[in-house]
Amino acid sequence: MRNANSFGKKMGIFCLAVVMALGLSGCGDKGPLDPKDPVSLTVWHYYNGSQQAAFDALVEEFNDTVGREKGIYVEGFSQGSVSDLETAVRDSVAGKVGADAMPDIFSSYADTAYEVEQAGALADLSGYLDEKELEQYVDSYIEEGRIAADGSLRIFPTAKSTEIMMINKTDWDKFADATGASLEDLATMEGITAVAQAYYEWTDGLTPDIPGDGKAFYGRDAVANYFVIGMQQLGVEIFQVENGEVAVNVPEEELYRLWENYYVPMVKGYFGAYGSFRSDDVKTGDILAYTGSTSSAMYFPDQVEADGGSYTIDYIVRMAPVFEGGEHCAVQQGAGMVVSKSDEKHEYAAVEFLKWFTQAENNLEFGSVSGYLPVRKEANSVEKLDEVIGERELTVAPKTYDCLTAIFEEMDGMTLYTNKSFENGSAARKVLEYHLADKAAADRESVAAALEQGKSLEEAAAPYVTREAFEEWYASFCEALNGAVNK
Repeated sequence: MRNANSFGKKMGIFCLAVVMALGLSGCGDKGPLDPKDPVSLTVWHYYNGSQQAAFDALVEEFNDTVGREKGIYVEGFSQGSVSDLETAVRDSVAGKVGADAMPDIFSSYADTAYEVEQAGALADLSGYLDEKELEQYVDSYIEEGRIAADGSLRIFPTAKSTEIMMINKTDWDKFADATGASLEDLATMEGITAVAQAYYEWTDGLTPDIPGDGKAFYGRDAVANYFVIGMQQLGVEIFQVENGEVAVNVPEEELYRLWENYYVPMVKGYFGAYGSFRSDDVKTGDILAYTGSTSSAMYFPDQVEADGGSYTIDYIVRMAPVFEGGEHCAVQQGAGMVVSKSDEKHEYAAVEFLKWFTQAENNLEFGSVSGYLPVRKEANSVEKLDEVIGERELTVAPKTYDCLTAIFEEMDGMTLYTNKSFENGSAARKVLEYHLADKAAADRESVAAALEQGKSLEEAAAPYVTREAFEEWYASFCEALNGAVNK
């Protein structure tokens, strides 16, 4: 018996040593949590409507199951828009009077997360996920989250998106039948520009007694994405970031191709931007097609509501266009979740929730409502999506389903890209978003005024579309972009 007791004591000491060495993980890997003393976590996000309802439902499911078992209670709060959320976070970090305390978790794009990281307010998530767990996520999503100076993980990928092209099929069919235009013509930016000119001329010809009243065919949300991804397709990385330092790279000839296929058709009226989003412009009948986020699919209208009345329309989903001869590269976007720096208990609990939320089945349930792409490799397939829809008896809007499946089917053949974060990244992106777009809008007004005075389109647009006009804009653009980066 003395030998047995001696052996038992030795084993007890050995087990205690193992538990201590594993940092309280022990048998069952419960971490620093106690179900009898649950941790409460607050999550700030920008989801609204059906997206918020889907998120809240998953939070409730977590609280009733894994959260109850482990001792974690999560409560989500919508801050309104992305801009409202960013303002609330910045106010909290700065300790402004009246600002709410920092949440345990909040949705964040990389540029905002980088600012908060520079303030030392984000938790290092690297210690809460091992290599096996990290390998389950799409590599580029994890890489995007490594914004700390030492390359450690600060952004947990939770839901992503890319861009697709959506088309008013009903009115496209009328145009295609009349002119022979093909959907294959829309595979490249140059093809879209040519089709948009043909559409403008065709619609102008429908009213021969009113010259110069052709309609725009195409528009795009997020002009900044057009710059970043368009240049990347042409083999140019605009923002070259290394060790937190950024070099701006905007060679003239590549940028000229972007100018020719955005500014010129905008000024001539072949492209358009009228409402807050291009889906609004499809609804009013001002354009037929646009490039926008996969998460915007749910906003593509079911009918056109024009001055002459309303009518139902069908839709087509296509991959976003690529510059002729360019790499099949698409934007990687969508906010992740970051964890505020606090204590081991809260940080550990926050990561446990995020791991659960990004399990394939849960992530696809959220994505099937929101239009966001799941973040784990196993979840990015049509088969897995169909499996989850069937098992959970989900009702998925056809437009959202078609967008997700279109991306899944092309995933292996395209490169998702987002530039690395850097100081003043938000300011630089604003230059990409507005510098050319604002000029195009103002110059289009001047062209429209000249048309009303009886000039032809070519005469009215001539001063704006020369190489000299481009070079003048190019110099101004480079100055503005470099100024934003180095302010």
